[in-house]
Amino acid sequence: MANLDKLTIKGFKSIRELVDFELTDLNVIIGANGAGKSNLISFFRMLRAFIDGNLSRYVSDNGGAGDLLFNGRKTTDKMFFEMHFGNRGFCFTLVPTPNNTCSVENEARYYENSYIRGRWWELGDSPDGKSKMAREVSEETADADNSKHVYDAIKSWQIYHFHDTGPQAGMRHYEIVEDSKILRQDAANIGPFLLKLKEKFQPEYKAIVVAIRTVIPFFDDFILEPQQSGPKSQVNISWNQRGSDYPMQPYHLSDGSIRFICLATALLQPDPHSTIIIDEPELGLHPAAIVTLAELIQVAAQKTQVIVATQSPMLIDQFEIGDIIVAGRKDGASIFTRLDEKDFTEWLKDYSVGELWTKNVIAGGPVYE
Repeated sequence: MANLDKLTIKGFKSIRELVDFELTDLNVIIGANGAGKSNLISFFRMLRAFIDGNLSRYVSDNGGAGDLLFNGRKTTDKMFFEMHFGNRGFCFTLVPTPNNTCSVENEARYYENSYIRGRWWELGDSPDGKSKMAREVSEETADADNSKHVYDAIKSWQIYHFHDTGPQAGMRHYEIVEDSKILRQDAANIGPFLLKLKEKFQPEYKAIVVAIRTVIPFFDDFILEPQQSGPKSQVNISWNQRGSDYPMQPYHLSDGSIRFICLATALLQPDPHSTIIIDEPELGLHPAAIVTLAELIQVAAQKTQVIVATQSPMLIDQFEIGDIIVAGRKDGASIFTRLDEKDFTEWLKDYSVGELWTKNVIAGGPVYE
């Protein structure tokens, strides 16, 4: 599946206009609080919800259509989105309805090759907020093959969010062994997923364990022994310390430790999603763990597209300056700029990328409008 390599967003949340913005295999987004990083991540959530048939739920969970429009209904009357995946594309317009939901207008797909000059095929409008492209694929219509490439790419996106590591978080509890197809966005099924890797994908499983030992030196291995609970077979991430056979439980892991375990599993999985999106993966991690995390992100970007939003100078220190996208604000709207190394050649002789951001040489601090 092709990466998302060009993106246009108009009128969505704090993004007034982002036109033909290019994305690469590795995209590290930095910026001050309120600059728009989370709103760009939210676009990916919205699009995935749209393809899944859950747009109405996304809109209601985010305050209704009026709250999605740039500066509200008085300023913006609709939202437009256009994406390109290699030689294919997809676009649509969301229009607020009187009951504060969204209808879809002008949904279309794009295609070009050496014989066909690039053109858009219109799919039409959907007052119910359902994607006609998704409907073509699910109903296997005559045009399904024309939509399946883009549909499969978006359907394969995963937006990971490992912020909740509290006592009730799913990652700390048992889950049925059958829930192992994909690692869920909150890692609630990490036990079954790791069990599948241990049984069927030994090289990737071993790589995850090695990465965890780098950050948690006393960690030996997971136990991953299913337990019967009535008719259900369940497993959690019980584990052993080095030099001990006493079975430790997930609640023995610190918040940072269990979050890193989830990150390592997501980034080293054997069959990654077409695009992996992670918001602030550095939360709660020791500086040494952040360096290892950056290495895992770089490894993952060799197999799939990775988009990371961060506020950690230490994390961005580990990347090339061309990997970094700065989110800022201008005239009350979010703007996004990919950095060019030639603009910082002299600075980089004496300072790291993180230091340049901290010093605001790379403009990413608060902007007073």
